Amino acid sequence: MHTICIDKKTITPSKIVCIGRNYYAHISELNNEIPEQMVLFSKPNSAIDSDLNSYRQEPIHYEAELAFVFENDQFSAVGFGFDLTKRALQNRLKQKSLPWDRAKSFDGSAVFSEFIPIEFIDPALSFTLLIDGVTAQQGNLALMIHSPEEILKEIQSFMSLNNGDIVMTGTPKGVGVLKSGSVYQALIKSSQKILLKQQWIAK
Repeated sequence: MHTICIDKKTITPSKIVCIGRNYYAHISELNNEIPEQMVLFSKPNSAIDSDLNSYRQEPIHYEAELAFVFENDQFSAVGFGFDLTKRALQNRLKQKSLPWDRAKSFDGSAVFSEFIPIEFIDPALSFTLLIDGVTAQQGNLALMIHSPEEILKEIQSFMSLNNGDIVMTGTPKGVGVLKSGSVYQALIKSSQKILLKQQWIAK
């Protein structure tokens, strides 16, 4: 079983629940329709990896997101996550109205930073993804269609979350293809204070 780290403590999520189409600009970017209700899908524990792999049967696309750890009926920690996607395969599946699992839930499709404990979710929480020093994606709670609190309520209306499970809250505009050798740096800020800074080199 794959693990994540919260303030040097090891946690084993049983699953990852992801929110799709939670930023209007990203919906437009991929020429998708605005959904009538929250779009949800999940990844298994086996999706978690520590490396950014740019190729798995086809080129891999990155989607940067705020991620929260669920514990004791609330979000207890925040981190940065990559929802990695086989975009060409996903497009073929969507055209046939088939599930996205093969394109979204494959082994290595979720890469996370370390997680930072939080007592509450700061409305000013934001994140930035830089690629080779250039800003590629920026997101914050104000830009989200559904807030973390709304997301948690919706998930719990039909699914049980176990302590340690991760919820990914959707990606803003700026998604693209992972490039081997490029440096991907994540920043999470809260009220102008940097909470987290971490980087990966894509393989």
